[in-house]
Amino acid sequence: MAKKEIVFQNNTYALSYELLNLDQPQTILFLHGWGSNKEIMKQAFGKCFPSYQHLYLDLPGFGHSPLDRIIITQEYADIVRVFLKALHVKPLMIVGHSYGGKVATLLAPEVLVLLSSAGIVPPKSLKVRFKIALFKLLKPFAPRSFYRLFATKDVDGMSDVMYEIIKRVVNEDLSPHFLTCKAKAFLFWGKDDTAMPLQCGEKMHALIKGSRFFPLEGDHFFFLRNGETIEKIMMESLG
Repeated sequence: MAKKEIVFQNNTYALSYELLNLDQPQTILFLHGWGSNKEIMKQAFGKCFPSYQHLYLDLPGFGHSPLDRIIITQEYADIVRVFLKALHVKPLMIVGHSYGGKVATLLAPEVLVLLSSAGIVPPKSLKVRFKIALFKLLKPFAPRSFYRLFATKDVDGMSDVMYEIIKRVVNEDLSPHFLTCKAKAFLFWGKDDTAMPLQCGEKMHALIKGSRFFPLEGDHFFFLRNGETIEKIMMESLG
């Protein structure tokens, strides 16, 4: 594991990362999802793609990359862009899971691999819609700590900074970005994903011109058991 300090908009970010297969000329950047870190991506793909250099990164606020200010998804992408420039690395391919898929999309690589990516807001159940309506009704009369009572389990143990970030990014719709995406795009999805249902992947596939869509067995973390399958499809597709 290594650390790289970069400066973006007069703020310093210390980013934790790891490089594998250093002797390979082309690089794959792996970006994890919300609440996760680079280790889960390494667990899934560390033994795959031996002919590529691997770059695993802890996004700011996750793993060993600290964050003490509120940023949004575009800033995440900008920070990663500055980080890549500082390392003198231009990835041929970016693989992004869930929230990392949104960041990967904004980075506009030549080859984009999305794993149950966020960016299409999933439809809300009746229970969730009721919860939101009740929250809005009571919000003007409640203390700040009241907000977390209505939050998902994803915010358990989350710092105030990260909680403020997730409130801003959770309902982002990247449809315009998918519609104008120029990358060679490959979408892999868990058939039993409940965090980002399969229909979100189908809509994303329809928006990204020329993209390919591969539903695989599993839930939101389907890729942990499908690393070799994803590698095989990608190597065959890229020749």
